[in-house]
Amino acid sequence: MQNSFDFALAAPEILLLIMACAVLLIDAFGKSQTRHVTFLVSLGTLAGLTVVSLLQWNSGITGTSFGGLYVVDSLAHFLKVLSYLAVIATLVYGRGYNEARDMTRNGGEVYSLTLFALMGQMVMISAGSLLTVYLGLELMSFALYALVAVRRDHLPSSEAAMKYFVLGSMASGVLLYGMSMIYGATGSLDLARVAEVIAAGGAERLPLVFGVVFIVTGLGFKLASAPFHMWTPDVYQGAPTSVTLIIAAAPKLAALAITLRLLIDGLHGIAVDWQPMLLLMAVLSLLVGNLTAIVQTNFKRMLAFSTISHMGFVFLGLLSGVVDGNSQAADMAYGAALFYMVIYVLTTLVTFGLIMLLSHRGFECENIADLKGLNRRSPLMAAMLLLAMFSLTGIPPMAGFYAKLAVLQSLIGAGYVWLAVFAVIMSLIGAFYYLRVVKVAYFDEPEGEAGPIENGLVTNGLMTINGVLVLLLGILPGGLMALCVSVIRQSLQF
Repeated sequence: MQNSFDFALAAPEILLLIMACAVLLIDAFGKSQTRHVTFLVSLGTLAGLTVVSLLQWNSGITGTSFGGLYVVDSLAHFLKVLSYLAVIATLVYGRGYNEARDMTRNGGEVYSLTLFALMGQMVMISAGSLLTVYLGLELMSFALYALVAVRRDHLPSSEAAMKYFVLGSMASGVLLYGMSMIYGATGSLDLARVAEVIAAGGAERLPLVFGVVFIVTGLGFKLASAPFHMWTPDVYQGAPTSVTLIIAAAPKLAALAITLRLLIDGLHGIAVDWQPMLLLMAVLSLLVGNLTAIVQTNFKRMLAFSTISHMGFVFLGLLSGVVDGNSQAADMAYGAALFYMVIYVLTTLVTFGLIMLLSHRGFECENIADLKGLNRRSPLMAAMLLLAMFSLTGIPPMAGFYAKLAVLQSLIGAGYVWLAVFAVIMSLIGAFYYLRVVKVAYFDEPEGEAGPIENGLVTNGLMTINGVLVLLLGILPGGLMALCVSVIRQSLQF
């Protein structure tokens, strides 16, 4: 079997596994309550992984390993690099927040669990088999369950962790059951082989369709789309904000990766069966997410429902790839969905990073009212908040505008004009709660004796770069969009 055990292809995962274990050992023998060494080693690991993946990508290293279980292609390189950068930003933003809440006093589990969650995400991104998809998903999920409950003395976090674990376990079971039906229908766990059997007409129709239903249901949970969104607002609100960002950013890239691997690489031959399900989930996500976010007063909970609505836009891009069996414009549609997810993650880093930077010991910046007078206290933070809210709204020239435009163009090209009109109307509704946040930050009087906000040079610099990227990628989106379409075209078979 070609490339049966090519360990060089899996160099990033092997390096991460070694360093994650090293972080555990360093933490076990460390004396410092602030875990500075653990933090620096974690950042060094992520920086090293970024270099390794970029070198592999630049050298054109692609292929399969471990008997087809593991795939390395342009899409894998691209999403892994983005995941490393997202986790680096998450750890830097959350450093002060974690220390202020004594989350690192008794151990640096936050850092080791974050690295193990990233390990699961990398396995998901390079999954070439139903088995690898599930193993990566569970590795990531168990680490995230533990992270939500990392504040042992915080009741809301423990409650959120229990909800996340119970609902996540159910979703994993549903996904696994769907995979078993796909295996029964096609006789294979390998995604490439599954696609061949479906194309040749050799699959059992009934179990195949039922399997697709269960798989789409499981994917909907992992992507936080309606009607499988129940966990999202409670977990986002109850978890420590540093952990909320760990859940909200990089895992979304991995969830999109397995969605592309499963639906496009493996099940593209029966797109006529899963497209209507994506359509229904997209409509419900846009409707539930936007209408429910309007009434929220908790900022983290509002952003959770906002996430649900944005996943609706991602599904709109995914369902636009095939029109009456014609996949001619599939690369543009799937590229638009990938571009949208990248911009969403970039903007999410700004929003939750701001919440952490505005919080301090004894104070959680969780309610929208806590942002009153932000412009007077920190013009930089207010400006970054404005950029993020404008991007999430879809106001030009922010990156979120072009992301929405790209998806809507694919949708109209696929003949879903009515759906594009509905998405625009939902976006207009969403503008209300996003612009309300800007109004509170710029025009409301600060409460009490709120003084100026001071953050470190590193966090301010990272926040500035993060916010400016949201603006620049809206003004000059062509390069990133072309890259997204290119990696889709080079990596997926449709």
